[in-house]
Amino acid sequence: MDGPHQGQQLATGGTPLDEADAAMVLVHGRGATASSILQMGRQLHRDGLALLAPQADRNAWYPNSFLQPVESNEPGRSSGLQAIEDAVQKANDAGIPTERVLILGFSQGACLGTEFVARNPRRYGGCVAFSGGLIGETVDPDEFEGSLEGTPAFVGCSDVDPHIPEERVHITTEVLEKLEADVEERIYEGMGHGVNDDEIEYVDGMVANLVDA
Repeated sequence: MDGPHQGQQLATGGTPLDEADAAMVLVHGRGATASSILQMGRQLHRDGLALLAPQADRNAWYPNSFLQPVESNEPGRSSGLQAIEDAVQKANDAGIPTERVLILGFSQGACLGTEFVARNPRRYGGCVAFSGGLIGETVDPDEFEGSLEGTPAFVGCSDVDPHIPEERVHITTEVLEKLEADVEERIYEGMGHGVNDDEIEYVDGMVANLVDA
């Protein structure tokens, strides 16, 4: 599709794509940038891992809360999903198969990233949702079909996140497990909206497993 996020520059880092054998697609949050989330990627980087970060038009993937009806967040939502697909395809074009591509997002980027993985089930190198969940006023697990073929996934959030209801985190995990992902869900008491050291440590292990596989 040709939406608001198409034509934006793809930020890159880590190992150059033509030298990498795995990739991480990093999806930034509302008000942030591709360059800013690359900083997180550099924390998790290991030799052989390319970092790819799509940029949202005007620094937001969609205008309203992810808990609003899907239609109210179009065409941004669909354009954002296409931006992730384009980044995955760029890795594929460089010879990195999708099963060696990890999708990671924070906040609005975590919502978009989990939505992408759940709507396009196949084996990925991993799925990481820091403070986010599936998009929509309601989420019906029965609407999702296919298999993630054991894709390792991490879903982490606060129990009092001002933007992400804990129940939406649980139903996101339910959907990913229904799609046969291997999910680690962690709820942190009183954390607020952010990413903590425990989450980074766990995902660092996911990255190590991916790169060393």
